[in-house]
Amino acid sequence: MAAIDCGTNSTRLLVSRGGVETLDRLMAITRLGEGVDHTGSLAPGAIARTVDCLRRYREVMDRHGVEAVRITATSAARDAANRDELFDAAEAVVGTRPELLSGLDEGKLSFRGATAELDPELGPFLVVDLGGGSTELCVGTAECEAAMSLDVGCVRLTEKYLHSDPPRPEELHACISVTGAHLDDVDRDMPAARRARTLVGLAGTISTAAAVEQGLHVYDRDAIHHFELTKYAAEEVFRTLATESRADRAFNPGLDPGRVDVIVGGMAILVKIMRHFGFDTCLVSESDILDGMVLSLLD
Repeated sequence: MAAIDCGTNSTRLLVSRGGVETLDRLMAITRLGEGVDHTGSLAPGAIARTVDCLRRYREVMDRHGVEAVRITATSAARDAANRDELFDAAEAVVGTRPELLSGLDEGKLSFRGATAELDPELGPFLVVDLGGGSTELCVGTAECEAAMSLDVGCVRLTEKYLHSDPPRPEELHACISVTGAHLDDVDRDMPAARRARTLVGLAGTISTAAAVEQGLHVYDRDAIHHFELTKYAAEEVFRTLATESRADRAFNPGLDPGRVDVIVGGMAILVKIMRHFGFDTCLVSESDILDGMVLSLLD
């Protein structure tokens, strides 16, 4: 079986046998959400990049003999008036029409995937899925008990606020302040988040922070999955990347070229979340919404 997530910044594939054995896990930076905040529509080039990626993924699935596929679209598609252009093209290539997930459904699937391997004694968990266009926060132990979707993500904040190279202090402050305002809403509407014992972080920004902290020249899932990223390390990675030009930033081991321009916006969100809720560490998980989607196919 397979799961495909068409996100704002990346398009990802998981091929699994029985929900227990990973056969393939792929990621490509497709930037589906490019300009959506300004235009309200998916750009033709963004749709083309994503569909080209899906065409490659269909070939991978065919090689593995995939029999069941779940494909979803999230923040960028939620914000776009022309999402059916993407959905029609994706269905023609993949053979399955994408589902438009609400932020809450996205969060619940991420929670299920991220906590499946964790000891419930570490709960309650606050699972943070930090995406390109939105960030989902879910809290619970055995299952997701409450969830919220926030309109902050690495692409969204970069396009709105980070216009200088390197970013100016006032631009960084804007990213942190806007994130903080959204987290104030979490305090009011999801107070259980304050009672969480373990912060679990998902998606590209957080995995990249772990890779940069470890100086990984080559992606190593085993080194990143369940790595404990300290608040001190997260602050240091943020400070380093935010004070470098894009050209210099690209030389940091562990930083994917496709994330060079949006990583600072993402790190501003992560750092503010850790500050706001008082977490000293973030447990980085490479099991995420894709794993939750595969498990849902077994229900």
